[in-house]
Amino acid sequence: MTDDGPVKAYRNVPFLNSRDARPLRILSEYLEPDARFEDLEVSDTIVFFGSARIPPRDDAAARLEAARTHGGDVAAAEKWLAMSRYYEDARELASRLTKWSKGLKGRRRRFVVCTGGGPGIMEAANRGASEAKGMNIGLTISIPGEPHDNPYITRELSFEFHYFFMRKFWFIYLAKALVIFPGGFGTLDEFFEIMTLIQTRKLTKKIPIVMYGKTFWDDVIDFDALVRYGTIDAEDLDLFTRTDSVDEAFDFLTSEMSARFLGEPGGGL
Repeated sequence: MTDDGPVKAYRNVPFLNSRDARPLRILSEYLEPDARFEDLEVSDTIVFFGSARIPPRDDAAARLEAARTHGGDVAAAEKWLAMSRYYEDARELASRLTKWSKGLKGRRRRFVVCTGGGPGIMEAANRGASEAKGMNIGLTISIPGEPHDNPYITRELSFEFHYFFMRKFWFIYLAKALVIFPGGFGTLDEFFEIMTLIQTRKLTKKIPIVMYGKTFWDDVIDFDALVRYGTIDAEDLDLFTRTDSVDEAFDFLTSEMSARFLGEPGGGL
């Protein structure tokens, strides 16, 4: 109640922020993005996962020069310069995929680059898509102390989620391909959750998956050991492909998406 009379429920901020209204908040994180995607005629996505820590090559080179000049941690700076290749590869791959998708027939937007909206690999993919003059998506999450969306996301397609599970829903619901770059706990969580959905047939669409950075992933996850111990089947390793080449990743993804989702190899809509 206010001086002007009773407050409508949908304008009652204390209620909307209460435990009782949690289902409404969850539902809003489905309905509001869905409305925006439909308004902008976004049909589906290519999702890039990867570390928020990996810098662009220019930044990494400047960091190394500063460390050498001012007595900083040269070994750490050299590590990040080596890792910066993944930023540049994500940027190039996203740009090439965006140019390819823009050339498809039809008025709706197909295979739009989508990331978690943060820095590092996420920024690189959004940046590459932006440089190709394509719309791209950022699905950020509100975390105390964490930066918000990177500057390359299309403003109309920049989202901030409160609930991790709703963010994950939107990652996979529209996805027609996944590219997993080197990353930490978050990237591993996203990859393994998706692999679990595929293995248990909860996700039935045949999504091409690229694990980019073969040396990194072979060091981090011993997939062959999982097969050897019998905790996964040998055939499960066919659910994704590993590569260190932008050309190989681009050719694999465009070929698979054309065959699975466009009706014919190289075909349009």
